[in-house]
Amino acid sequence: MNIDICWQALESHAGSLKPQHLKDLMAQPGRFEGLSFRHEGLLLDLSRQRILPESLERLMELAQASELPRWIASLFAGEPVNDTEKRPALHTALRMPRNASLELGGEDLVPGVHANLDRMSEMVAQLHLRQWRGYTGEPIDTVVNIGVGGSDLGPVMACRALSDFQPVQAQGLKIHFVSSMDGSQLAELLDQLNPATTLFIVSSKSFTTIDTLANAETARRWLAEASGIADDILVSRHFVAVTASPKKAQEWGVPEHNQLHFWDWTGGRYSMWSTIGFPIALKIGMDNFRAMLAGAHALDDHFRTAPLGGNLPVLLAMIGIWNINLLDIHAHAILPYDGRLAHLPAYLEQLEMESNGKSVRRDGQPSAHRTCPVLWGEVGPNAQHAFYQLLHQGTEPVMCDFVVPVRRYSQQSETLKRQHQLALANCLAQARVLALGDAALDTEPPTPWQHYSGNQPSTVIMLEELSPRTFGALIALYEHKVFVQSVIWGINPFDQWGVELGKKMANRMLEVLGSAAADEGLDASTEGLLQEIRRLRDNKPDGH
Repeated sequence: MNIDICWQALESHAGSLKPQHLKDLMAQPGRFEGLSFRHEGLLLDLSRQRILPESLERLMELAQASELPRWIASLFAGEPVNDTEKRPALHTALRMPRNASLELGGEDLVPGVHANLDRMSEMVAQLHLRQWRGYTGEPIDTVVNIGVGGSDLGPVMACRALSDFQPVQAQGLKIHFVSSMDGSQLAELLDQLNPATTLFIVSSKSFTTIDTLANAETARRWLAEASGIADDILVSRHFVAVTASPKKAQEWGVPEHNQLHFWDWTGGRYSMWSTIGFPIALKIGMDNFRAMLAGAHALDDHFRTAPLGGNLPVLLAMIGIWNINLLDIHAHAILPYDGRLAHLPAYLEQLEMESNGKSVRRDGQPSAHRTCPVLWGEVGPNAQHAFYQLLHQGTEPVMCDFVVPVRRYSQQSETLKRQHQLALANCLAQARVLALGDAALDTEPPTPWQHYSGNQPSTVIMLEELSPRTFGALIALYEHKVFVQSVIWGINPFDQWGVELGKKMANRMLEVLGSAAADEGLDASTEGLLQEIRRLRDNKPDGH
């Protein structure tokens, strides 16, 4: 079917559904059974979306007309789906099992992936066994990961999410994360650390990222001032580089035997499956890290082979298309009901908005449709006391994702089990009230100020339990959702040209800040701020 005809049919169908309230849609028999979907330990419940089963059928017609199956095949085959940078996007290759095979340019990628994982495993074992020793000979007991963006957000999220799975040998190893370019995180942290027993992981794909290298240089100077030992010895004992640019890392001073590598076909926001996941492996052990990879790979296989109508990433993506492009909903709240998933919203903000926050199609033409919504979120109980007021009684339509595990604390006290039941109850209650409004309690509100209109659509993603395997599947689910939406909108989700101009201008501003001379090429507002900065920096009185 022609794409334009599919859009027109969807617009007509959406127009007929818009007057209907979710409370009426949800009263239809068999709704949950017809609009919930499963894969291994994941349940995707779409029954609180403002759709009918027919809506999904029409959305799948749009996916077919957009040649989604061909794009999925191209992604997994290693074709250059990142067309503006002329390279593939093969994060899925990073979680392929050892006995698999994927050729790119005549080379099988899988042995190289596992060689790097094996090297990472050796480093993890050395640190867990306290065999990695600092410049004094004392064993390393503290690791600081220096990165930004995908080199920080993914590892931070995974370490928090899977903290319950820390093996005994890892429990004495303290892991910290530093990402801020202003040095505030690192300065505060260094005051608490022992330089003789601290190892720094410098995670940078290009090994030219200013934010990361500035923090790495500060750490290097801190070690030198504390030890008085030759720089090459310090770097070889206290720095590991994780990079796709080994020559750059070596020029900085990190010897090859202290490097872990990945490839330029690994996008930063898709990189925690690679050796960028080194701090995750240190936190949860290599067995659990490999289980995380296996969960993601199982979801990859599902995405690659399942029919569109039962394909979880496709369904999640097409519901987003429905809400954004047909119901005009452009705000998306991510609401995990488990404190271990506290960093999931921030991770998905980068994954989705850096990938699909674009207005130009692959063919260079402006997009005819709205693309990525604004994402934000918070752990559910905190969010209930922060922005749920807007969700329930505000003027802004918002789509929500509730993410919750069913089982937790199976070996813990009854008090903790009850607390998890409380989280589950709140998750179900909030999803119900957002959908049904006052009808959830079958009572009329006593005042207009207590009225809940409901009709806010939400998806519930339920995990049997939060484990390395289900966590890997959950993140892969969202990765593939982003790709599906990019296909429908006709945009490239794997480049990020939108951040480049800001970086270039920052370099120019850095030069201007270091000079007393005015820059005639600047606008009046920026020049005014520069003058104020210089005045305050030089402690000159106001007006001079």
